[in-house]
This record gives sequence, C-alpha cells and structure tokens, in this order.
Amino acid sequence: MHAGTAVADACIYDSILTWTAHLQTGVDLTNVKMSMNPFCEIAVEVSQECRHDYRGYLPNQNCAYAPCDTVMLLQEALRLRESKAVDEVVAVSLGPQQAQETLRTALAMGADRAIHVKTDQQEIQPLAVAKLLAAVAKQEQPTLCLLGKQAIDDDCNQTGQMLAALLNWPQATFASKVEVDNSAGQVTVTREVDGGLEVLSCQLPAVVTADLRLNTPRYATLPNIMKAKKKPITATTPTELGVMVTHPLETVKVEEPAKRKGGVMVGSVAELVEKLHKEAKVL
Repeated sequence: MHAGTAVADACIYDSILTWTAHLQTGVDLTNVKMSMNPFCEIAVEVSQECRHDYRGYLPNQNCAYAPCDTVMLLQEALRLRESKAVDEVVAVSLGPQQAQETLRTALAMGADRAIHVKTDQQEIQPLAVAKLLAAVAKQEQPTLCLLGKQAIDDDCNQTGQMLAALLNWPQATFASKVEVDNSAGQVTVTREVDGGLEVLSCQLPAVVTADLRLNTPRYATLPNIMKAKKKPITATTPTELGVMVTHPLETVKVEEPAKRKGGVMVGSVAELVEKLHKEAKVL
C-alpha cells in the first residue's frame, strides 16, 4: 500500500446558508461561496502530522485519505504526516468546478495533491458520495481514510459509515484523538460518546471521521498559497469511476424553525407565575 496518504472529502458552503423559501426543498446555494467543511479542516490538520483525506503515492507505502467536508480532518492528516505515520496526504472533493477552490485551500494547508470528482449536480446524497469515495479509495489504496463526521447543510452523519461498509473496512467515528501504529498495522482512536470517552483499536486500512475537538486547524500561509498553485489536482468523473449517481431519497419539505417571540420583563414573582400559568400554559 502507499505510505502516508490522506484524503479530504467534500467541500462545504460558506457561513451563510439560506432556505429555498418558495420550494422548501433544501438549501439555496445561489451565489454562495464554497469553502471547506470545518470538520474536514480538522481532518486535514491531522494528516499533516498523520494525514487525512486524499493523496499522492510511492510504491509499497501507506496512504491515508481525508475527505474535504472537514477542515479538522485535513489538519489531522497533516499532523499524521509530520509525525511520519503517513507519507502523503491526498485531498478529495466532489462537486462542480468551484470545488477546486476548496482543494487549493487544502493544498495550501499542506496536502500533497488533490483529486476532484467533477459533478454538475447541486445535490449528491450521502450514499452516492460514499460510492464515489470508495471508487477513489480502490484506485489509490490508502491506509487511512479521514472524513468529517457530518455535513453542515443537511447535518447528515452517514458518508463515513457508508464508506466503511462499501470498502468492508473497520470504522471509528467522532474521533477526538487519532494514533497510527504502522508496525502493528493499527490505528487507535479516542471517540466522544454520551458517557465520556471510548478508545477503539482498528486494523488498517480503516475509515475515521473527525469531531470538533480533534485538533485546531492551521492557517494557510502566503508562501504555501503560492506553492499550492503548482500542486497537481487530478480531475475525474463518476462515469470514469464506474459510479452512477442516483437520488433514492426525496426531500419532502425543508422549513425554518418557528421564530421565537420577544422576551417580556416582569415586575414580580407573582406576575411571572401568572404569565407561565395563563399565557405559556406550562404551570
């Protein structure tokens, strides 16, 4: 297997997301700037020292993948590479031509190379994303695939788990710490659960999804931004990967939560109790 490859999976939308008010079928992406999912940013940082989400290769070396839907994933992939746990970090993104802007950001943060799966569809559902990433992983043969734990538009928490199932690889989700032991062929992941922390040991290759506390993403420096312009981005398509992108799920309706009423100042405890009883009807 190829050494030190990490892949970063999908790009995310900028900070402001608006609903399609007239159709109520999802998020309106018109004129919205694309950027990296914060979870994927974290993954990328791990890869610089360990490497996460998408790569470049040498024979008989280990690779780690980190999907671009999370900045933390990229950060983790970079951390893994810097600690020599992986040799290369490869960033992967799915989407239109604008997705290359996100990949350039990943390259400026330290990823070695990038792969762009070109699609003109505005929506790619999690199963299709997982199938495309699985096809890329089968071509690249990474040791570790790093992804963000969830999307930030529809909040789906599915792609990493589906990817592991399609590849028949072990998985560890919601990672807050990642340690790779190449001599033992294992990755040890500390994950956050409701009751505290859980530590898992998985055989490589494996799929790991990043949580917010995995690391602190780094900034891309001006010299690295300039160097990123010369780093390779390999373009491919779902057809070339042998994947048919379908939409088995239909969004029936998306709407904003009801607006909260303004607060009211009360003059006494008795008045508060009266309002809770008569108006709010919670007493």
